[in-house]
Amino acid sequence: MLKNFNGRPSLATVLKASTVAGIAAAVLATGVPLEITRSYAEAVKVQAPAVPSFANVVDAVSPAVVSVRVENRVNPVADNDGFSFDFNGRGFDDLPDDHPLKRFFKQFGQDPNDEQGHQRRFGQNGPGGPNGPGKGRLRPVAQGSGFFISEDGYIVTNNHVVSDGQAFVAVMNDGTELDAKLIGKDPRTDLAVLKVDGKGKKFTYVNWADDNNVRVGDWVVAVGNPFGLGGTVTAGIVSARGRDIGSGPYDDYLQVDAAVNRGNSGGPTFNLNGEVVGINTAIFSPSGGSVGIAFAIPASTARDVVADLMKDGQVSRGWLGVQIQPVTKDIAESIGLSEPSGALVVAPQPGSPGDKAGMKAGDVVTALNGETIKDARDLSRRIGAMQPGSKAELSVWRAGKAQSLTVELGTLPADQKDANADDNNNQPQQPEAPASEKALADLGLTVGPSDDGKGLTITGIDPDSDAADKGIKEGEKITSVNNQEVSTAADVVKVLNQAKKDGRTRALFQIQSSEGSRFVALPINGQG
Repeated sequence: MLKNFNGRPSLATVLKASTVAGIAAAVLATGVPLEITRSYAEAVKVQAPAVPSFANVVDAVSPAVVSVRVENRVNPVADNDGFSFDFNGRGFDDLPDDHPLKRFFKQFGQDPNDEQGHQRRFGQNGPGGPNGPGKGRLRPVAQGSGFFISEDGYIVTNNHVVSDGQAFVAVMNDGTELDAKLIGKDPRTDLAVLKVDGKGKKFTYVNWADDNNVRVGDWVVAVGNPFGLGGTVTAGIVSARGRDIGSGPYDDYLQVDAAVNRGNSGGPTFNLNGEVVGINTAIFSPSGGSVGIAFAIPASTARDVVADLMKDGQVSRGWLGVQIQPVTKDIAESIGLSEPSGALVVAPQPGSPGDKAGMKAGDVVTALNGETIKDARDLSRRIGAMQPGSKAELSVWRAGKAQSLTVELGTLPADQKDANADDNNNQPQQPEAPASEKALADLGLTVGPSDDGKGLTITGIDPDSDAADKGIKEGEKITSVNNQEVSTAADVVKVLNQAKKDGRTRALFQIQSSEGSRFVALPINGQG
């Protein structure tokens, strides 16, 4: 051993000797050499608390939910050789004026839209004739959602999904496409029933939930086909019940905060038992997309309507035949009612069941068959749910005291299309809208005068319209149509009528917004 100058071992020598001795001791004590190991940090792992999953519900109900493809007939015009003018889904009139084909036809004085000329030359069965080749081709014009309600192929969806269609296809979650037949539809509740022929196949179907067990705050799962993406699932809670969104006299919507978007219409909202609590129908959205406010037709309403449609293809509703309105606090005080409830009779329709039973203007209907009437909408909904010919016991408040009337209900006339024409309505009848306003409503637009007197301000827009798809928004202004300045709805209709006479299928709208001016082509004959 080396020693330093004073005879003692160096520190390095001591440490070396100690280390060797330690290893030797370990080997002697255990009989095996020690392994030197390095320590590493482990990956983060958290034991999460158990939370509810919707996977089991989704697995069970998905086969019962379908995408509904709506098709309509497009009538392309054929040339002399039977060739159809079809430019990637656009007709000849949709092409810009400087398009080479348009210049070509103008140069030689030919109009490819002259169907009468084609028929004169080639007859009814020739190109351009009603029975000729290329006529009436079916093309998709809309897409929504639906679900099987029976094993033999009955499908429930929204009326507004199928209302303008001529053919329907149900696309199942596995991609199978089945032709569907329209069994019946009910515009008043926005419900429709389709039927597919499974050729003996039994379809997975779902049941209705009990409305009495649906509470605000319950979990719900919406399944549908938003934006044509295919089967999509979103989740949320029931936000409110009994919502009136102004769509008709039978409004009684569930409000949910599950993400519902364009294409979800007609799709079901399920509870965690896989039962249908509502049918997604409308959303409130300043942006056009989901903001967490969606409205669903409750199961109790849908169940009865769907049963009638499956049975008869239409819905028969009880009819009282009186115009009614809500009872405000001021009205209640003026007639001696303790609280503002019930339905105030504005006027009975001459010869109606209510008139025959002795109902008078100023009566307040406070109860129906012993059940309290909350408001005018409540009475309207309950009368409509009763069968024509049934008897209704009404409690009315007249001249400061209560009395009873017995009414035999009639049948709600089928030609009463909307809430304002419905005598079971909760508002006095309003004057019929001018034809010009109706024509613009067909385009999905409502308009009003602009502040500066130039053009028309867009005061409302149908979110399911072609105008909404093209990005037209409420608050923007229409300054011209087909390059003609407009300042009233009648001006717009005049231009549209002339365009129809000219064989046009679309009109060019100039839209003014805070960001500038732009042109948008809209279909003349309703929504695209």
